[in-house]
Amino acid sequence: MKNWLFPTLLACLATGVLPASATDDDKALLKKAKKIHEKAFTVDTHADTPMLLSRGGFDVTKENDARTTNSKVDYPRMKKGGLDAIFWAVYLGQGPRTPEGHEAAKQKALGIFDAVHATLKSTASEAELATTPQDALRIGKTGKRAIFIGVENGYPMGHDVSMLKKFYDLGARYMTLCHSSNNDICDSSTDPKGAEYQGLSPLGEQVVAEMNRLGMMIDVSHVSDSTFYDVVRLSKVPIIASHSGAKAVCDHPRNLTDDMLKALAKNGGVVQLNLLSDYVKTIPPSPEREAAQKAMLEKWGVKDRRSMMGAMSKLSEEDQKKIRADFMELNQKYPVQLATVKDAVDHIDHIVKLIGIDHVGMGADFDGGGALADCFDVSQYENFTIEFVRRGYTKKDIEKIWSGNFFRVMKAVEKSAPTEMIGK
Repeated sequence: MKNWLFPTLLACLATGVLPASATDDDKALLKKAKKIHEKAFTVDTHADTPMLLSRGGFDVTKENDARTTNSKVDYPRMKKGGLDAIFWAVYLGQGPRTPEGHEAAKQKALGIFDAVHATLKSTASEAELATTPQDALRIGKTGKRAIFIGVENGYPMGHDVSMLKKFYDLGARYMTLCHSSNNDICDSSTDPKGAEYQGLSPLGEQVVAEMNRLGMMIDVSHVSDSTFYDVVRLSKVPIIASHSGAKAVCDHPRNLTDDMLKALAKNGGVVQLNLLSDYVKTIPPSPEREAAQKAMLEKWGVKDRRSMMGAMSKLSEEDQKKIRADFMELNQKYPVQLATVKDAVDHIDHIVKLIGIDHVGMGADFDGGGALADCFDVSQYENFTIEFVRRGYTKKDIEKIWSGNFFRVMKAVEKSAPTEMIGK
């Protein structure tokens, strides 16, 4: 397939009408990709959809417009994109590291769990909670969407390691140890103050041991390099990076270096590709957007977007709505230049060449910033399979990327748990 023609074909995919210039080879490639995508069991390991559910007023059973609602995931679009299963993240931004702060975060996290379970109960004809790969495959055969749960940021557990069992019992099957700032568990890759522990704290070491015991996957997305190596050293089972990329392709502190990827492979783990454009490709700066964003942030008394995420947790629901509206207006007036599917698959190529096909998957971070020009929401996920086929990946390779590799890790972690915990 001609490289110059490929974007045109992707643009036409939604309508099903190919351009007159499409060759027989083009048509054959698309037919092959469509067949593979329809048969593969597809999993996205990170979406922040619960943020929309917990606010109320969001109908996950209807096809929402991604650009007017700022939502990237719902059941109709999952079906349209051929996405069988997804991990919804119980996400908490980093707040005050005090007893009061931890208690407030815990209650908020439990509220988000409640919102997820309430949604699944009210939409039981369309989706179902999954806690094991076997659950997901069973649910998929019924035509429903399989919904897994993860926790993003260990902050709401405070210093109470027993909360991990609580999260597990509520359905969580992984926890991202931190977010954009250091917490009491570990150092973050993006804390402006730098390292605090040079990796895991003593509490963090207890967390790793307890997650291994429970059979709960340890997620190293967002953690610092030193934290990553501490986790690899201490974990007795494979680990995951639920939404990350390759630093050699895009030099961002959130991405994994080649040495980290090699250590991840040696550990038996898997890195799931994040589709947030800033982590996929170095985007040229836009002075106009940066100036407008700076003015907007100053209006709310914060210096950067990372600070805003923490500040929002302290604001009223009304002010949070105003901030979201400000960001939507900013994005409409000064659109962000987005990376492409081709840019994202460059990460897959690099990882596969470096450590093999068995250690990579998909974790877009939709509803948390993930979006590409030609995969703006889950409805366009077939575009990835088309690009995989175009680059010569086999059906078996593609099935590994879409779920095989991640499910292998998930099963390995399950085996570390007591028998009575599995599938609970």
